[in-house]
Amino acid sequence: MKHIVLGVTGSIAAYKAADIANRLTKDGYSVHVIMTKAGCEIITPLTLQTLTKNKVYTDMFEPYNPSEVEHISLAQQADLFLVAPATANFIAKAAAGIADDMLTTVFLALRNTPVLIAPAMNTAMYENPITQRNIRTLSELGFGFIEPREAMLACGDLGKGALADVDEIVKRAEEALKQIILPT
Repeated sequence: MKHIVLGVTGSIAAYKAADIANRLTKDGYSVHVIMTKAGCEIITPLTLQTLTKNKVYTDMFEPYNPSEVEHISLAQQADLFLVAPATANFIAKAAAGIADDMLTTVFLALRNTPVLIAPAMNTAMYENPITQRNIRTLSELGFGFIEPREAMLACGDLGKGALADVDEIVKRAEEALKQIILPT
């Protein structure tokens, strides 16, 4: 069975992570969710735990399994690292190599694991030259992006920044996983 680590950050689109996690779980993947503190303000960990049947990680220092160093073991078991939605904050931290929570720490502990990042934020934040530089930096390092849509955003603005359609995110994740051959 292939393992997906799904990062959920504090975008209002975090509620769509439930659909993403549910679809990937029903498609036969083991989905392990890591939520930022801000992500937990939008959707509860219990929702994602119920849908994935796996513990949801929210705190870097909560002992989940005393015999493991969780951020390392999660990184090692991940066949795909997917962040949907990804805020400007997560993208900036990832581009700068900042590891100050469970999600960014696992991200930095990955080795040769495909990464897909699905941004979701206000248009001004998405188009900000700093955010665009951070996206370019991560893209140049080989990390994949699933482009946001142009839509009416939660703040009332019309523009690019809405999370890509769930169908597109699931499709891209499954395409990335098809490239991986599990040892027999």
